[in-house]
Amino acid sequence: MATVPLLSDEAAGAEARAVFDEIRAARGTDYVNNFWRALAHDPALLRATWDRLRDVMAPGALDPLVKEMLYVAVSAANGCSYCVHSHTAAAKAKGMTPEMQGELMAVIGMAMQTNGLATALQVEVDDAFKA
Repeated sequence: MATVPLLSDEAAGAEARAVFDEIRAARGTDYVNNFWRALAHDPALLRATWDRLRDVMAPGALDPLVKEMLYVAVSAANGCSYCVHSHTAAAKAKGMTPEMQGELMAVIGMAMQTNGLATALQVEVDDAFKA
């Protein structure tokens, strides 16, 4: 359960509604998900978060599908169930196949295991890996 009410379009202020409209236009849908509706309590935070997310997730040197898969991996590491679900849906919409999802889960699991081992053992970083 959210710690704040999720604001409907009617309950949100004009600034928040403007961001909602941008989200709808960018995504080609009438749906504005719960994350944005929770952030609408602070229109400045909503605006800043939307602007940054839109810029970071835009096509660039990394393919948008790769960006969504990275978002899933980081969200899993951070324990954010909401973000795992929303970005898995976004990755599937951008073409992630069940095979790709399986490999992504294998990489996430392997990284978590080896990160934990390296951290517990406090292994020194090889000089060859240092920038």
